[in-house]
Amino acid sequence: MSNIMIRALLLTLISGLSLQGCAQPKPERLGAPIEGYSHTSAAVNRFSVNGNGGPNIGPYGGGGKQNCCAPMPVKWHPGLTVVVEWEKDTDPYAYGRWTEVMFSDAWNKRMDEHKKRYTHHRAVVPVARYERLGVVNVHFLPCNQVAVSAGLMMPGTPNYPYKFPQKMEEPATCPTS
Repeated sequence: MSNIMIRALLLTLISGLSLQGCAQPKPERLGAPIEGYSHTSAAVNRFSVNGNGGPNIGPYGGGGKQNCCAPMPVKWHPGLTVVVEWEKDTDPYAYGRWTEVMFSDAWNKRMDEHKKRYTHHRAVVPVARYERLGVVNVHFLPCNQVAVSAGLMMPGTPNYPYKFPQKMEEPATCPTS
């Protein structure tokens, strides 16, 4: 091997090693899309995960619509929780029974009264174990309970951590914590 080739090889090797020090470290947190599921007859008008908004969800609905993003750790760790806040309408189809013309002054007044019955909730929720960060899925359950996952598995797949039926009925009385 010629002297020039050896020098070129050494220069390439040294340059490569020196550039390794310039490499960006892997992030500890990433923004994960937020998706929600209502397993009850209530509508979730709005919700947030650690202050970042998720989409509105109709009764017994959800999935397929995502908002961006909840900052989440790339690696799950024991004790990982998120704060979920939401507004709920327990009678989302009430306006269908009203006799007032939709969007008239009388209808708007009635809607303002209806909105006063919306309930507001906040819960600190453990996040199910995940191997790789994916979509933050928030499940709204009877009795204002919430379950959260954040892995690559989606609801309905075999390894998804929760097996909630899409339609769950509110019990006559909810357990008190």
